[in-house]
Amino acid sequence: MDELSQLKIGFIGAGNMAFGIARGILKSGDVPSSNVIISAPSRNNFPRFEDMGVAVTHSNKEVVDHSRLVFLAVKPHLIRTVLNGISEHVTRQHIIISVAAGITLATLEELLPVGSCVMRLMPNLPCMLQEGALLLACGKGAGQDVESLLKRLLSPCGLVEVGPETWIDVHTGLSGSGVAFVYLFAEALAEGAVKMGMPSELAQRIAAQTIIGAGQLLRDGGKHPAQLRAEVCTPGGTTIYGLHALEKGGLRAATMGAVEAATERARELGCK
Repeated sequence: MDELSQLKIGFIGAGNMAFGIARGILKSGDVPSSNVIISAPSRNNFPRFEDMGVAVTHSNKEVVDHSRLVFLAVKPHLIRTVLNGISEHVTRQHIIISVAAGITLATLEELLPVGSCVMRLMPNLPCMLQEGALLLACGKGAGQDVESLLKRLLSPCGLVEVGPETWIDVHTGLSGSGVAFVYLFAEALAEGAVKMGMPSELAQRIAAQTIIGAGQLLRDGGKHPAQLRAEVCTPGGTTIYGLHALEKGGLRAATMGAVEAATERARELGCK
């Protein structure tokens, strides 16, 4: 396997997912920006990539010709069109990684030359801050060496896990969409403080820090969330009163339902 400093990487698609992954990879310093190229039909999103020193083009073929690793970072309904356009240029040396929700490994392998090395990746937006949660699933042509390479490459983006493809759609609902669920909760948390008399900007800052601190304790403390929650509660105290209000409002059921709905939608996208 090539060292990361020699690895040529391309992105087809210049949206937030491509930006998050690219920024995470480049922040590590292991991959020079001169080794990265990105394509999109419009120049609208190019400036933020150019600011990182990444080459930009309107040609998907140019990305494939330049790169060994090619991230497919386009909307699911565009995958077939994109692969039909680049398939004849994909060789056995390429590693194709799709971040399109719902598009199965079987579909990707069907649209690419026989024996192509294909993987699915579901990242989330905090990759750009190197605090993402990413799940990889490997196709038939992706061996242990390829899996190890991708884990090394993506580790600067955050937590990288490998699992069966059946987990990808669940991860989409849990972490890909879950970021937005957390933002909604943060907004509501701050608005509760505003209702009680705190200035909005201060409430937002404190809500954000509360979520960051709670998340770090949950990630690094080695305790189940129920145990951490119990440690905050004191008999007859403020927290148990607040938790009672959340339970009455159906927060737990609504959150579980949100993950389920997002997962099912990811599966529906894979059937189209």
